[in-house]
Amino acid sequence: MSELLDMINKPNDIRKIPPSDYDALAQEIREYMIDTISENGGHLASNLGVVELTMALHLVLTFPQDKLVWDVGHQSYTHKILTGRREEFRNIRKFGGISGFPKRKESSCDCFDTGHSSTSISAALGFARARDLKHEDSTVVAVIGDGALTGGVAYEGLNNLSRLKSNLIIVLNDNNMSISENVGGLTLYLNGLRMTESYRDFKKDVEKKLKSIPNVGQSMARSVKKSKDRLRRHLLPSEFGFLEDFGIKYVGPIDGHNVGEMVQFLNACRKVEGPVLLHVVTQKGRGYKPAEENPAIFHGIGCFDISTGKTTGPKNETCTSVFSRKILNMAEEHSDITAITAAMPDGTGLKPFAEKFPDRFFDVGIAEQHAVTFAAGLAAAGMRPYFAVYSSFLQRAFDQIIQDVCIQNLPVVFCIDRAGLVGADGETHHGMFDLSYLSLIPNMTVCAPKNKYELVDMLSFSYDYGKPLAIRYPRGKAADVYKDRRAPIAAGESELLEQGSDVALIAVGSMVEVAAQVHEMLLDYGIHATVINARFVKPIDEACLDRIGEDHRLVVTMEDNVIRGGFGEACSDYLHSIGSRVEVEHVGIQDTFVEHGTVDQLRRMLGMDAQSIRDRILGKLKNLQ
Repeated sequence: MSELLDMINKPNDIRKIPPSDYDALAQEIREYMIDTISENGGHLASNLGVVELTMALHLVLTFPQDKLVWDVGHQSYTHKILTGRREEFRNIRKFGGISGFPKRKESSCDCFDTGHSSTSISAALGFARARDLKHEDSTVVAVIGDGALTGGVAYEGLNNLSRLKSNLIIVLNDNNMSISENVGGLTLYLNGLRMTESYRDFKKDVEKKLKSIPNVGQSMARSVKKSKDRLRRHLLPSEFGFLEDFGIKYVGPIDGHNVGEMVQFLNACRKVEGPVLLHVVTQKGRGYKPAEENPAIFHGIGCFDISTGKTTGPKNETCTSVFSRKILNMAEEHSDITAITAAMPDGTGLKPFAEKFPDRFFDVGIAEQHAVTFAAGLAAAGMRPYFAVYSSFLQRAFDQIIQDVCIQNLPVVFCIDRAGLVGADGETHHGMFDLSYLSLIPNMTVCAPKNKYELVDMLSFSYDYGKPLAIRYPRGKAADVYKDRRAPIAAGESELLEQGSDVALIAVGSMVEVAAQVHEMLLDYGIHATVINARFVKPIDEACLDRIGEDHRLVVTMEDNVIRGGFGEACSDYLHSIGSRVEVEHVGIQDTFVEHGTVDQLRRMLGMDAQSIRDRILGKLKNLQ
């Protein structure tokens, strides 16, 4: 272990480090993170960019009394290392190890769980008001990135903050915007002046004396304040002038890699009455050349070779890459196809589309609600919008899906990536609710392909469908199970893959591959199971269920979604409604949030792997005899 990091074993131990060693400590932290993430995978570029910022926050704040809320939370690695989790960091994102995001149950220094964007200001304001109501003395800090400020929730928080006027520090981690030379030097000088106690005391004294002048004092004080505000607005970077309207003092921009400077300004911000935003400029990927040159690639990366920066392991084709290639081909054929992403052009596979059809590609920022209503507007105007989005992020736009798309029955296609269990990012990122919350909406059709070929066919089907449609597919390697079975896509029709008796396996999407494994395992026991690829979760194939209910003793539904409100319950409800006496078992996720780990590990834990399902079927059939 590195010499300086060995000295940090519990919260606030960073104060043992002399200022002359801050740069060396930052280097040790970066080397430790790079070494660990190269083996575990994770969010590297964003964490490399906030090493010095996190160090400065830990030098100023006292944990756990003071509160630090990380927006999104994927940049909290240094924070974890500095709060007594240095040894546990080796197992970050592994099954049974610590999370890649802040977790209250891990440490009292993690005051708020975060995994989705733009929430830090609202949460931090809640902490600040609770502190005020309880008459406590603590500092509350929200760290938000410039990307997260594209999310509307951040502005809702700012709006409420302007009314409540609580003491709160917002640190804007700006790793994308440039610093204008014409305001840089003078702004920094004025920032330093405004933050000094002598200046604040002088300002209060002048205001008090002016107001004491009979008849004209109040008017003179207001005039001086207006003149001062006009000057400050003129000197503020133009993109942050709106903060004055929110009643928030703006300070910055300052160097996010200068620990001493940040400590000075953070300490000054703590003494300011009311909310203050400290603008800190950082470099994403700092200290590791491959991440500096390709921050998007190293935003979230799998295992990689440190010397080259290249990922290790097999280069598998993914559902994302299949979607990327197909939507590009469709756009070449149909000029009315548009593609929308919410700040994820790389992650959703839309970057090639953006390069070839820039006029028909729209990155709306971290604004899923806007993305859905924007797509609805495009569809109402005669276009064919495709919104590519991660399953867990689409949850944020539930109301817009109902109100703006489905009530009007508009032909918006939701291409839902990272559906089901996603692995190491854990409970905030699993796409385990989409089948339930989408299926309950009138006019919505929901489908899931069994393999990469069926994904292509469903996308082709989507263009002429003419109604709201959700196509959901998993993260990782694109399956080619039953690649020789490619029945035409017809709305609401399932696909028979294996004809058997006694037990029928009806599987959704990626669970078809598991069903194929269960089918093979049951053959060893003389059981030839029927295997059905559901394809459509809504509407369900009622004719298929009619047949199965007549000639099978047991039906097993299989989905990588919560059981409640999902595909299995829809099947049970229908079979019950027609008076079928067939026994139904549901394989899926119980009423729980799921931790991080590999998909295989999580399936075993949840009883969704082939062996667990086989054993469950054998026990059930034995009881039915």
